Amino acid sequence: MILAEQAEKILNNVPVKLDSETVNLDEALGRILAQDIISRINMPPFNKSAMDGYAVISNDKSKRFKVIETIPAGVIPQKKVHPGECARVMTGGIVPESADRVIIKELTLEENGYIKVLGEEENKNVCIAGEDIKKGDKVLKRGTHIRPQELGVIASMGLDQVKVYKKSKVSVISTGSELALPGKNISQSQIYDSNSYSLSAQVLRTGAQLLGHKMVLDEPDKIEKLISDFLGLCDVLLISGGVSMGDFDYVPSILKNLGFTLHFEKVAFKPGKPTVFGTKQDQYVFGVPGNPVSTFVVFEIFIKPFLLRMMGHSYKPFMSSGILEERIERKKAKRAFYIPVEYREGFIKVLPYHGSAHIHALTRANALLCIPRGVKEIEKGSWVNVRQI
Repeated sequence: MILAEQAEKILNNVPVKLDSETVNLDEALGRILAQDIISRINMPPFNKSAMDGYAVISNDKSKRFKVIETIPAGVIPQKKVHPGECARVMTGGIVPESADRVIIKELTLEENGYIKVLGEEENKNVCIAGEDIKKGDKVLKRGTHIRPQELGVIASMGLDQVKVYKKSKVSVISTGSELALPGKNISQSQIYDSNSYSLSAQVLRTGAQLLGHKMVLDEPDKIEKLISDFLGLCDVLLISGGVSMGDFDYVPSILKNLGFTLHFEKVAFKPGKPTVFGTKQDQYVFGVPGNPVSTFVVFEIFIKPFLLRMMGHSYKPFMSSGILEERIERKKAKRAFYIPVEYREGFIKVLPYHGSAHIHALTRANALLCIPRGVKEIEKGSWVNVRQI
């Protein structure tokens, strides 16, 4: 058995092959940049009015100003502003030559082609050309996860296509003779397969390509055939169940028979001790426990960062600090222990949790709290860090 930190180190050091492709911006959301984005223009590209108002020379002390033209957004000014003059300009419009201040409309009175200033303000209300981004600036780095805001920045650079890393191809297998498909009638000895669906959803949230998910009985020949079939299609295979020490836990031995090197089979980690990771050339397999909370947590801690690294992104979980609302204690402390919690406005509430089969506990959780190895209790009112999910 290895420590969770050792497992993370192994996953971070396993060589992965990165391939890229060029996609249209409409297809780029959620992808990982495979290029630096270098600005070809200044942003804003001209001195731009931040408000509706009148463009003037800031040191002009005239009592009133003649309105010489109106400048809507998208229109090039035709005149230069001189002392005693102003140009009516709309938000986003170009501030004309020599003008360097916009008096907001609310502070003016316009009559007979002239304006009178009714009040003073400190702001110049002008966005200077290049103050956000200068031509030649590195706007986004390779490896950036493209969210809506990054997509908007790329579009503002005038790019309609972008180079991104290819999606990892992932398949999911759920093992267990007790499993039944949702929608089917079940006997007293059966449960519905939830892991196929939760794991598949977690895969899709990373931006990876899900090739499919299937359920299989605890029969070695059927498990090996399904694993072999999926390995012919995917880069990463996720297998839930069949990885512990029971009489029907065949997955580790099957993977070895198929030529996989298993880098670890047990991690000092709860829930999820019997976690398996193996490699064979450019293919990767994770075996995770069948209990649904274990499956979920192992994915968040180990598999999600690995999948994103395969797609060119160095993932760092979003951590929050807060005050623990109640005391936590446990009898054994040989493993790091992740529990579901609710984080709200700087406070952390421990949720009712009955063990690794209690997936319903996760529906109220928005974070995981790690109780470190060797720690048996954390006092109420302690400041702790949680990992958002």
